[in-house]
This record gives sequence, C-alpha cells and structure tokens, in this order.
Amino acid sequence: MTIGVVIAGIAGLFAYAAGWLTPNALTPARIVNTLEEVNGRHPGFRRNHAKGVCVSGYFNSNGRGTELSKASVFQPGRMPVIARFSLSGGQPEAADAPDTVRGLAILFTLPDGEEWRTAMINLPVAPFRTAEGFTDLVLASAPDPATGKPDPARMQGFFARYPESAKAMELIGSQPLSSGFENSRFNSLSAFRFINAAGSVAWVRWSVAPVQPEPVATTRLDGTNKNWLFDALIASIHSQPLAWHLIVTVAQAGDPTDDATIPWPADRRQIDVGTLTIDRVESEDTSPARDINFDPLVLPNGIAASDDPLLSARSAVYSQSFTRREGEPKNPSAVSTAETAR
Repeated sequence: MTIGVVIAGIAGLFAYAAGWLTPNALTPARIVNTLEEVNGRHPGFRRNHAKGVCVSGYFNSNGRGTELSKASVFQPGRMPVIARFSLSGGQPEAADAPDTVRGLAILFTLPDGEEWRTAMINLPVAPFRTAEGFTDLVLASAPDPATGKPDPARMQGFFARYPESAKAMELIGSQPLSSGFENSRFNSLSAFRFINAAGSVAWVRWSVAPVQPEPVATTRLDGTNKNWLFDALIASIHSQPLAWHLIVTVAQAGDPTDDATIPWPADRRQIDVGTLTIDRVESEDTSPARDINFDPLVLPNGIAASDDPLLSARSAVYSQSFTRREGEPKNPSAVSTAETAR
C-alpha cells in the first residue's frame, strides 16, 4: 500500500483541534467547516465517517481486566453493546474502496448504569500529532481539480514540516490490508489511564482483534456495487455472529502517552480482557446508533484520559459535528434497510 493511496483514504480521517482557547487558534467549528469545504455539506450525516452501518451485540468480560481497572466493564459477565462500522471521509454516498480507513465505534452499557464509548480505526498509528498537522494534511491532500489526486509538491511540503507524520505514514503504508471489516483489527491509537481498585495507575492502549481470520462471506468487486465492503459485512453477520478479542496493551516507562503517531514496542504486555460479539446489523435509517455521539471521553469510573491532546480535541469536534447534524433533516443512508435485511 503506497503513501499516496493511504493519504487518499485518510483525507477526512479525524477532526482534531487543540488549543482553541487562544487567539487565532483552531476551533472545533473551524475544523468542521474545513471538513465541509473538502467533502461538501451533507445534511444529517456525520462530517467524517459519514458512510456507515449500525450493529449490536454484547461484550463478554472474562474478569482479567480487573487487575488494571475498577471499571465495571471488566467485571466478569455479559453486557450489551451498540456499535457502528464506517469508512472515513465526509461523503455518505462514496463508493467503498479497500484502502479507505475503516472505523468501529462502540457504546458499552455497563451493569452499574455507566457507559463507555470508544471510536477506533484500522490504522496502527495516527498520521498526525497536532491540530495544525491535521489541518495542513487536509489541505495538502485535497484533490487537485486537474488530476483528481493530491498535488505531490504540496504533500512533500507537508511531510517536510511534519516529519513525525512522514514517519507514521511509512509505518501505515507498510501494513497489509485485511480484506474487509470482518477481519480488521481496530485500534484506539491514543493512550488512556486505567485505575484499579487499589488506586494503581496503568497507561494503556486497546485494540479489538478479529477472531475470524478470513471473511465469513465475500462480495465480488466488479465495479457496479459501491457498497461491496458493507455488503460483505452484512452477509457475514447474517451467516453467523462475528467476534473480536478486546486486547489491552500496557505501557512501560518511557513509552509515549501523548503522541499517537508513535507505536509502542511490540513486546509490551497484552491482556485479553474479553470478547466482543456482533450478531445484528441495521441501517442507520432505523438504528439508534445514528444519533449517538461516540465521544472518546465518555468513560466509566476506572478509565481516564491520558495527556494525549487528540482526545479532548476529538471530543470537542465530535460535539460540534453532532450538534450540526442533529439540527438537520435526516437523509437516507447509502446502506439501506433493504440492504441490511438480506
């Protein structure tokens, strides 16, 4: 997978902003405005990850997470989840492409009435560290009207200004692509703090790793089906429940917790804390997930934000996007009710 292909897939990846309380700094509104300018304005849809399908199921905790966190999600037992698979970008009718960044957002309803919301993607690291980096990447990777592709000179200038992004993109481009949502690994990217019952703190990142190594069902890509990735997911869920292991990776001293462009070493301790099972799929036209703001800072007692500035930035921009779309008329999803009922 080339750097250029990855850039095309992440042009509308995440809207991050930080430091908007200072004069002339980026604000959540300005970031959302930028996404609308790049992708067009599509009332009723998310400004990023606009195309998606809603699912539900449950999480079975095995109890191993209690070593690190007192959050009730890690107590042994089952709890319901509602989730959304999506593709990056702000165009809800865009055709599926294998290299477009895939997202998985989940709301866990915990036994004590709390909620845990997390929004993950299938990249190993974030391609930018700061609000300025994100904004400059969006501008640099905007398609040239003459070619329909990013201007190479602009991209070279961007990487010269943001060497951390250049390094992250090399890692992203070196990773093989899975064939669909069903066998994708989704990652939190940012670090978080886990606090256990004794008050001990661990710095962690988490991922959901697919149980199914290959797609349960496949859809032939023949150029006529613009929803082929979603259709394969829908067919798989109708065939049998899909499952992912929730894996928590524990940092060691010196591992960066404030820079999502840097991976932690592969030898860090990993704990399988339970299994996420998805057994129902529904169009956004009828699912309550359409109106959920998957704010990454909606956290239960026992999980807290790290010093990664992207977390508060995402929270603020998600809120801005949510407020706009909730005040707009709802338009039909590209992944229809008829499609999810197959």
